Amino acid sequence: MSQTSLDRTGTATVSPLPSSHASPRHRWWILVVIGVAQLMVVLDATIVNIALPSAQKDLGFSDADRQWVVTAYALAFGSLLLLGGRIADLFGRKITFLVGLVGFAGASALGGAAESFEMLVAARAGQGLFGALLAPAALSLLTTTFTDPKERAKAFGVYGAIAGAGGAIGLLLGGVLTEHLDWRWTLYVNLAFAGAAFIGGALLLRRTARDKTASLDIPGAVLVGGGLFSLVYGFANAESHDWSSPQTWGWLVAGTVLLAAFTVWQTRSSHPLLPLRVLLDRNRGASFIAVLISGAGMFGVFLFLTYYLQQSLGYTPVQTGLAFLPMSGALMITATLATSVLLPRIGPKPVVPLGMGLAAAGMAWMTALDLHSSYVTDVLPTLVVTGLGLGLVMPPAMALATEGVDLEHSGVASATVNAMQQVGGSIGTALLNTLATSAATDYLAGKDPRDPAVQGHAGLEAYSTAYGWSAVFFAVGLAISVVLYRRGVPEQNPDAVPVVHM
Repeated sequence: MSQTSLDRTGTATVSPLPSSHASPRHRWWILVVIGVAQLMVVLDATIVNIALPSAQKDLGFSDADRQWVVTAYALAFGSLLLLGGRIADLFGRKITFLVGLVGFAGASALGGAAESFEMLVAARAGQGLFGALLAPAALSLLTTTFTDPKERAKAFGVYGAIAGAGGAIGLLLGGVLTEHLDWRWTLYVNLAFAGAAFIGGALLLRRTARDKTASLDIPGAVLVGGGLFSLVYGFANAESHDWSSPQTWGWLVAGTVLLAAFTVWQTRSSHPLLPLRVLLDRNRGASFIAVLISGAGMFGVFLFLTYYLQQSLGYTPVQTGLAFLPMSGALMITATLATSVLLPRIGPKPVVPLGMGLAAAGMAWMTALDLHSSYVTDVLPTLVVTGLGLGLVMPPAMALATEGVDLEHSGVASATVNAMQQVGGSIGTALLNTLATSAATDYLAGKDPRDPAVQGHAGLEAYSTAYGWSAVFFAVGLAISVVLYRRGVPEQNPDAVPVVHM
């Protein structure tokens, strides 16, 4: 089989298309390596959450400073992802992947050994920086390793399940390590993940030749990095400042202006960081939005249900982590079903909206939880329904967001997927925290805040508000995905190059 294309002189040339059988012999082992690396990056967004009270007591930082242990990671990760994806395209996916692993491990070791709040925050920022190299390289490697449609669907089912369930796994692992060892091991554990992935990557991945004619879009990198940083920072400030504070809206306005300037610049740059044609395909654009919304909504589960289980029902950190496992199992089941069976047969238009609807229903169901709810009859069903929904959204959206992208832009397309999830999570956390805090404050008005019963019900008001708004996020996602996704099974883009060399 061959394809015809035009070279730079306008002459038609014919080149053979790589066969799906030319995929790397050890591609399933490569999937394991990529999966381990992706799990490390995803669970690090939540694994530290359970350890925060112990870390705060050990290092002596204030409640106001506590959020920066989480936000430092999100700021560096979210604002540098597009640059990391472009670096993977220009300098090779294997070398970028391995450098990201080494740097992530080094930053984790620094954080585990932290003797001060400042040292811990710097280490978390370092994790985010190297995660911004690692995550898009990992997804790009997955895209270019699996060229057979059926195998690719299975691979993305596994990858999407890891991306969706990693947060829950992080909560469980964080609980076990904090309860039985020490909070520092929530960071040291990354050395094991990174070491295993590095050895596997060094042995199995193939080096790509560097394109010496291409160059980095430095102005574009500054604009998009600054814009994403400002947005994440502004929404993070909403947790500790009022929405009317310049520390909140000022940064949000700055982020919006910078991203608008980035969009204009991409139409004029000779080597754009993110060619706008990557975003303009309807299925791809719908998938980016689906990942953004599901990232925002998921934090309604991971963050507020964690507080509910521990503070309202009295669960230990380990029990809290175990409580999330059925959701992870449900997610993995529908992730495999969606990518291997449903997407190739009926396309994304029925699948992703159904997932959004199930997730919205699960979150709405959670608003009925109270101080006497049983895990088996009340909490478990809501988690299973939400997990089933997320499994129908995340893997198909991630697969379609990188489907049909040509070789030179696969890294930046992969980075955009990760950026959407990270920015969505940051926005969701800030919005839900602000809404939940306001609901608790309103409930306490005129009541004795020292009364344990009053405190308990104020907490329920906060959590219920967060679940309700998460349901709204997913309902909006349902409407958008119904409108934007095309009917039918997506067609293969003839201009996309099914890459097999790595």
